Amino acid sequence: RGSFVANIAKDLGLTGEELSARQARLVSDAEKQYLQLSQHTGDLVVREQMDREELCGQSEPCLVRFEVLLEDPLQSFRAEVRLIDINDHAPVFLNKEIVLKIPESAMPETRFLLESAQDPDVGNNSLQHYSISSNEYFHVYTRQRNDGRRYAELVLDRALDREQQAEVAFSITAVD
Repeated sequence: RGSFVANIAKDLGLTGEELSARQARLVSDAEKQYLQLSQHTGDLVVREQMDREELCGQSEPCLVRFEVLLEDPLQSFRAEVRLIDINDHAPVFLNKEIVLKIPESAMPETRFLLESAQDPDVGNNSLQHYSISSNEYFHVYTRQRNDGRRYAELVLDRALDREQQAEVAFSITAVD
């Protein structure tokens, strides 16, 4: 809140006094008024914190559209502010623990699809890769779908022997 976005007066070629005399105001169709205009300075500032993913989801670009309305004489100017994603969401798995039942007859290099982590951020701030805790049986491979989303495959590195080790526990981490 309170962060400077632009100077509307300067962009319109007016002074702050002219904006005030012409009763400048912002008009938006949005439920919340995310931006605020100072009639005295022409500064456009953030009124309500904006969450890019909440407003636009995965759509690019994410634009907040509004009009600057001036009276005497009546004039209207369309404007938009582009929201840039920040890394404000950590990727999370819907299930905290998953049990895979893998037969000991599985051959090395066999791949097992893992549940994808969810990260509402987009672009460089979205999920980038997966990592696995140190273990002698598996590694994780990060793949990318046609739509750009990433998912993990668990890859068997060496044969399993139930009599030698009945369970193997490890952690998968999603990194953004």
